[in-house]
Amino acid sequence: MNITQAIDHRRAVKHFDPGHAMPEAELRELLRLARLAPSSFNLQNYRFVVIRDGELRRKIRAVAWDQSQVTDASALILLCADLRAHEKDPARYWAHAPQPVQDFLVPAIGQFYGGKPQLIRDEAMRSIGLAGMTLMLAAVGLGYESCPMIGFDAEAVSKLINLPPDHAIGFMVAIGKPVQAPWPRGERLLDAEMVIHNRFG
Repeated sequence: MNITQAIDHRRAVKHFDPGHAMPEAELRELLRLARLAPSSFNLQNYRFVVIRDGELRRKIRAVAWDQSQVTDASALILLCADLRAHEKDPARYWAHAPQPVQDFLVPAIGQFYGGKPQLIRDEAMRSIGLAGMTLMLAAVGLGYESCPMIGFDAEAVSKLINLPPDHAIGFMVAIGKPVQAPWPRGERLLDAEMVIHNRFG
């Protein structure tokens, strides 16, 4: 399946086979591909919390509107962001680059983010979104279906996973083998409403 087919095919599946176990090699490959998602200044500030413990999944389901995919999916991955990634040894993000590139980019990281909490959070959410979409398309490529999920009590889930105070939760992605067809795809809005050329009128 090529990338165009994967985008056309991908849907939010709500019902997964609870008996299917994802092989460890496939989980590693999913995460490897997701970690290739772009991020500002190559900070890679997305974090993938793989929820494997059955009891923890049941507790998350209890604060996620009792949605069955939380416990039934072959993999449940919570996407979070490290809001202080730009402060944590920023030179490592460009250690592989030629020295002139390092000399330009490493100081620029602090200049770009310093004292701008809203920008830091906005960039974190953008990174999570890019990583999450990459994860879902990777799932399609490996023969799985997925469901992005925001229907949960983020504060409660934060406590359940011991989220560090300098991190933020984005959304969950349930991945597995479907047992029911997804709901019909919602109609797309017209190009005239969604596509703006050059500037808003």
